[in-house]
Formats: sequence, structure tokens, C-alpha cells
Amino acid sequence: MTAIREPAVAGMFYPDDPEALRAAIRGLLAEVTAPGPAPKAMIAPHAGYVYSGPIAASGYARLMPARGRVHRVVLIGPSHYVPLRGLAVSERSAFKTPLGKIPLDEEAITRILALPQVARREDAHQREHSLEVHLPFLQEVLGDFRLVPLVAGEAAPEEVAEVIEELWGGDETLIVISSDLSHYHDYATAQRMDGATSQAIENLDIAAIDHEQACGRVAIFGMLVVARRKGLKAHTIDLRNSGDTAGPRDRVVGYGAYVFD
Repeated sequence: MTAIREPAVAGMFYPDDPEALRAAIRGLLAEVTAPGPAPKAMIAPHAGYVYSGPIAASGYARLMPARGRVHRVVLIGPSHYVPLRGLAVSERSAFKTPLGKIPLDEEAITRILALPQVARREDAHQREHSLEVHLPFLQEVLGDFRLVPLVAGEAAPEEVAEVIEELWGGDETLIVISSDLSHYHDYATAQRMDGATSQAIENLDIAAIDHEQACGRVAIFGMLVVARRKGLKAHTIDLRNSGDTAGPRDRVVGYGAYVFD
């Protein structure tokens, strides 16, 4: 495989000019005070940077101590456009952003393709933004790494957990779960719902998160299963919505950043 997955939402969700993009990310990261050490796994949002960028930066700033140590990123996000059973990996050899190309980790992908819930589905990746918007942050913070991009459709928590555990590795591997929170409620309702979701994540409580609370709940559920098994704790490090960043307050989208250690 030599084909490159070209960016689908550059110029829409984030700047398509490399220098403008780098400046935007550095500006967002500079606003964050991030104590170490770097987490093993995190949840971060995937909207346009003007809306969710400050919240995503709260998580990504925590990864700065991991530069040069993390060589593989397992990135799992929801499918917004293609009905899908299980989890889909890309057929491409690299993903491209305005900041350059990120090679896929073919050895790791080969391993998880042995699992029945994982298949190659390029149609699931072609237009999907839930993974793409994280890549420039990862490039800026981590430098060089290999990527395992997974789009999650209909899958049981145990199926997602099995994939995460297969790729867990050591300090060289980072797990990133992509999810926004509540969608299109008024500001007060969103705050209430997103606060409950954050509490559920901290409690590693799958049963307390329903389909209206997190679009990336399938991947979140798998991560919470793994965290419980491995004795990890989840911490909310940022919780805001589009009414706090760049939008009106009558119809907002919620965003949270969480780390696991």
C-alpha cells in the first residue's frame, strides 16, 4: 500500500496553511498549564478548533513530556458518515495533514486485523473528521510517531476493549479516544448533562452514559473497560462547551478532556 489519506477537513475544521495551523496550535497550547507526567490514555474532542480547540489543548499539553518517548498512537473515533459494524482501519499507508505525513503502524494493524471485529474500510475514513482533527495536535506535541487509526461503528464495549488491550504496549504507545459530549441543547442543560457524563467517566461507569451524552461513547466504553481492568483512574481536566468558546448559548455542543493514569 502506498496511497496517502489526504486531509478532508483542512481549511474548515482547522487552518490548511501549515504556518497558520502551527501557530494556532501553539497558541492554544500556550494557554494551558499542564502538570506532568504524561498520561497513558486520554479522551479529547473533535470539533472545529475555534469551538473545541481550547479543550483539546488542555489534554494535548499533558503529552509534552512524552515527546520522543511515544512512537505509536492508537486513535479511535466515531463514524459520522458510514454505517459500520465493528471497527475500521484504513487501507492507506499514511495520513496527511498540512504539517506532513504520518505513517501507519502496519505491524500493529496486522495484529488487530486478526480480530473478527476489525476490518479495512477506507470508506469509513475518507470523509471522517473525528480522527483527522487530532492529528495536527499530535504532530506538534509528539513529533514523529506511527498511527493506528480506528473508526468505531456498532461495537460492544468488550470488542473495543479487546482492540485497545491488544495494542496497549508500554510507554511507547498512547491511546487517544475522540469524542464530543452533548449536542444542541441550551447552555444550562448541556452543563448539567456534560457534568453527569464527566462524573460517569471518572467513575468508569458505562451504564451512566447514554447515546445523547457522547458521540464517541462506543470508544469511550471500551476505554473505561480497560481502565477498570488495569486499575487506572480517570480525571476531568477541562469541561466546557461551544457557548464558552465561539458560539451562542441557546444551542451548544459539549466538550471534555480526560486523562487516564
